[in-house]
Amino acid sequence: MADSDVILLDLWISVFGARVRIALAEKGVKYEYREEKLDDKSPLLLEMNPVHKKIPVLIHHGKPVCESNIIVQYIDETWHANSPPLLPSDPYLRAQARFWADFVDKKIYEGAKKIWTTKGEEQEAAKKEFMDVLKVLEGQLGEKPYLVGESFGFADIAMIPFCIWFYTLNKIGNMNIEKECPKLAAWVKRCMERESVTKSLPDAHKFYELVLEMQKKKGQ
Repeated sequence: MADSDVILLDLWISVFGARVRIALAEKGVKYEYREEKLDDKSPLLLEMNPVHKKIPVLIHHGKPVCESNIIVQYIDETWHANSPPLLPSDPYLRAQARFWADFVDKKIYEGAKKIWTTKGEEQEAAKKEFMDVLKVLEGQLGEKPYLVGESFGFADIAMIPFCIWFYTLNKIGNMNIEKECPKLAAWVKRCMERESVTKSLPDAHKFYELVLEMQKKKGQ
């Protein structure tokens, strides 16, 4: 184990890892970053996350915390004295933030993947389903600057990494997410004005190239 109090086991392209990187940046927490490989997982990763064997894993004082949304909450609670708070102080708004983060986990990830892993009628159905999900987020935003309340926080951190997928979805699915969801597009721009976000997110074009490579391997 390294001397660092905080170690992040991560993968540069991971949207889930990006959540943790954003949270750590927001709180100003210094940490040691360790890049993992999906096809050659380190002994430390297998030791620290023996149940799921996945990144990201935050190791704090030698103790592991797993699952991105749980890690973000842990960061907020552990470094609570560091501004800004990631979860609202109001219990109802905290519940709302957790609800929308859970919504993103259940709807966005698999919904987006269906678009670049299918073709024809199946892809068209996946596109409609995904746009319906984004429209729900549009409705939640309404005239607010962020998903829950007036401040950038937990729900926004859960969702914003997925915006790097929009370029891929637009290209592969022949979509125009920004035109269909203008409030969401404005929210993305607002979030991208934060240094914690821009420095934590992987490059959208590189992600697109990875998806194209994956399609070639599968013969799509």
